[in-house]
Amino acid sequence: MEFIFGIIIFALDVWAIASIINTSESNGTKLIWILLVVVLPVVGLIIWWFAGPKARYGGS
Repeated sequence: MEFIFGIIIFALDVWAIASIINTSESNGTKLIWILLVVVLPVVGLIIWWFAGPKARYGGS
């Protein structure tokens, strides 16, 4: 069960990092958010979900 939970957290962290990279924030801000998600995978993901920059996909 821990293995499945680990895979899910890993996939969500990769998705969060990809989303952070696709924001219009400065590179320094992106790096801080990415480090937070990498160093604290579960807590960083939760913090990013509520307070982090979100990517803009598509048109306007």
